[in-house]
Amino acid sequence: MIEMKDLNLHEKRVFIRMDLNVPIQNQCITSHERIDRSIPTIKLALKKNAKIIIASHLGRPKNYIYEEKLSLYPIYLYLKKIFPKININFIKNYLNGFNIKAGEIVVLENVRFNYGEKENNEDLSKKYANLCDVFVMDAFATAHRIESSTYGICNFVDLACAGPLLSLEIQKLKKILKKPKRPMISIIGGAKVSTKFKLLKSLLKITDIMIVGGGIANTFISAYHPVGNSLHEKNFKEKAKKLYSSKKIILPIDSRVGKSYSITTPAKNKLVSEILNNEEIMDIGDQSIKNYIQLIKNARTILWNGPLGVFEFPNFRKGTEKISKAIAESPAFSIAGGGDTIAVIDLFLLKNKISYISTGGGAFLQFIEKKTLPILKLLNSFSIKK
Repeated sequence: MIEMKDLNLHEKRVFIRMDLNVPIQNQCITSHERIDRSIPTIKLALKKNAKIIIASHLGRPKNYIYEEKLSLYPIYLYLKKIFPKININFIKNYLNGFNIKAGEIVVLENVRFNYGEKENNEDLSKKYANLCDVFVMDAFATAHRIESSTYGICNFVDLACAGPLLSLEIQKLKKILKKPKRPMISIIGGAKVSTKFKLLKSLLKITDIMIVGGGIANTFISAYHPVGNSLHEKNFKEKAKKLYSSKKIILPIDSRVGKSYSITTPAKNKLVSEILNNEEIMDIGDQSIKNYIQLIKNARTILWNGPLGVFEFPNFRKGTEKISKAIAESPAFSIAGGGDTIAVIDLFLLKNKISYISTGGGAFLQFIEKKTLPILKLLNSFSIKK
């Protein structure tokens, strides 16, 4: 793959697809993490005296209709504060072109307001390509999506390359997938086995121990014990049993249960073999926490994706909190990814204690599962013309 750092971008129009999909409430950005991770890419483009065009999606607009709450305007204002001496403009209607000088930045309005973006519309891809001389893919979090601004544009530009953030994400994930220091532990939480079944199968090939939590763990438990009203997938019991036969998966032996899915529901610690019909598993129990922490202490590589319970409810937060803090305190190389995982890291102020936090959720999981992403194959097809 050609990397942005190796190109001469002097006075070139450079279309940088970033992932600036940050949470915004009442036009105020509540987490700047994804923008801040993209700042080095912008600085590199400025250093190379490029004409910088920044594109991103934000949320999921319905039927390509403009919604003020999904506008990138607050992100534009934030970038103006970060780069007070740089001429930065915000453009809503840009598909027919615009003027830009070297050393300037243009922030484009949400690409998902453009008809055909999610369907990888060819005409839209051509319009994006006409805006630039070089395309830089730096949005790892959307690298698994085949859309016009992430994938389609590559079919119509003369030159496309990987941005610094995309390159770094791939480098860190390859480090775990190729030669992880052992023992390697995978900690996988979340609601459904079905959405992560292929991931679990792929990880079992390279991991030494797999800890599961959340609804995923409930499905495994349900293959051996009644789980009452707990979130689980009945249709995946047999597949869960097959995965469990690897003897690498460690299940909770006790759980925190409640009688209704509510923030005020009291928690009760029970063995997983004693769950009643009117009870619901919403966290791992105290003995399971101790067992998992001991395993984490012995690990040299940790891959973490997903909370181990309903961490949004204080009564069912303990498992996720204790395990996430054990990961943070471990000297092992730790890599974490996924939206809920990042929310946990933010909640418990662990940002600087995880070796690497991936900006991707779906892309993070797909790369682990398939060892590649659709856009990477396209980027590999470009070469620098002499």
